[in-house]
Amino acid sequence: MLQALIIVGTIYVILLVGVSLWQRRGPTDSKSYLLAGGSLGSILGLFTFAATLFSTFTLLGMPDFFRVHGVGAWTFLAVSDMALIFGVIWIGYHFRRVALREGYWGMAGFLNRRYGNRLAGGVAFFGVFVFLIPYVAIQIKGVSDFVAQAFPDLMPIWGWSVMLVAIMLLYSELGGLKAIVYNDAMQGLVLLVVIWIVGLSCLSEVGGLEAGYAQLQEQDSALLTVPGPRGLFTPQFLIGSAVAILMIPFTQPQVSIRLAIMKDDRSMYRMAVGVGTFAILVILPTAFIGLYGSLRYPELSAFEFLGQALIRDQPATLAAFVIIGLLAAAISTADSQIFALGTELRSILTIEDDERLLRITKIGIGAFALLALGFSIVSSDQLALLARTSFAGTSLLAPLIFTAIFASPGTGGRALPLITLAGILLFIASLLGWVPETVGPLRLDLLLLLSLGIAAIIIVLLGRTGGEREPAHS
Repeated sequence: MLQALIIVGTIYVILLVGVSLWQRRGPTDSKSYLLAGGSLGSILGLFTFAATLFSTFTLLGMPDFFRVHGVGAWTFLAVSDMALIFGVIWIGYHFRRVALREGYWGMAGFLNRRYGNRLAGGVAFFGVFVFLIPYVAIQIKGVSDFVAQAFPDLMPIWGWSVMLVAIMLLYSELGGLKAIVYNDAMQGLVLLVVIWIVGLSCLSEVGGLEAGYAQLQEQDSALLTVPGPRGLFTPQFLIGSAVAILMIPFTQPQVSIRLAIMKDDRSMYRMAVGVGTFAILVILPTAFIGLYGSLRYPELSAFEFLGQALIRDQPATLAAFVIIGLLAAAISTADSQIFALGTELRSILTIEDDERLLRITKIGIGAFALLALGFSIVSSDQLALLARTSFAGTSLLAPLIFTAIFASPGTGGRALPLITLAGILLFIASLLGWVPETVGPLRLDLLLLLSLGIAAIIIVLLGRTGGEREPAHS
């Protein structure tokens, strides 16, 4: 397997770097480097959107989620992703219309212009920084821990992490967003093919879907119910998760920037439908792998189970391709998120020299990557839950962002950014254990999102009332 991994891995890295060098032939200004020229077709849009959305936690986190918590995991992710596609089609049109009119460089800069102050963009940048760095870290940690288990004597975990970040920085810094988009297309296809081969192999080992679920009914019937054996999938958890995932295209900059640079609305609609199909295709085989694990390895830890199911129980060549698929999944999400943080930084800078702006942005991208690398060393192995936490944290920005999209410029002033900042800080405090995770019958993240939404509606209504009274008074 090691020989196969070295051969396939070398070819894969050469392709990544080769695409990046090929993309350097064009213009080197900020728009070309950071926005891929601002004209993305539906096919490339589909694959880059899907690749940045379905990451390491899809191949590593979701099978273990199915194995431990049962069929409610399907509701958690598949149903939520269908809601996300509806949001892309409905809200995406309005977002693009306003964002392109404003000259979109990033969500933070967009908010600064719509609110008429730098506080709004500062809050947005703080929110995505705090919740995306851990999300990038779980991509790095998930793959590094997994590969270290497959080759325990070859390299320490931190060595795999450093190598992964170095590859990611090499091709993204070389070719910019356009290189990332083309590489995402390749990585998305690799992930889809690998996960289906492994999923069908696991399904065959348990005698097929019907036979597998019959065995599971006898062995642990709680896995076939909701909220599951550990009570995780409560209505509040599922509703909160669906809302958080629905907000991803607008609250996570690596996704919103892809909406902004689509060639036209028609391309965006086609891309959204394609991503919905891709979502079902990529999530379904994770249920097969999870079913296999719940029957064969119910007592193992997450990474022990994944090492068995994805590596040791597979032929050597397929196991090597699984590792490449994992690297592809990790890189395609991590590079987009780190690059998006750099773009967000550029959007709030007031420097007029384009060359200097680009240089500072590249330095920022490198710094964000190093922070994610450091965080990956101390993060836990609960990849799906960490990803969900990232979704929930960034979703708190939704009322702030939607007010900027749908309300008149200046609506919300400094009040809504300050309220949003307070909500983010409260959520962080709950993650650190400083405040309770529930308030009465409600989960804190759901309560905060509801409160921020109500606050935004009140502020918008008061703004409209004031706008109607002013002409009459004068």
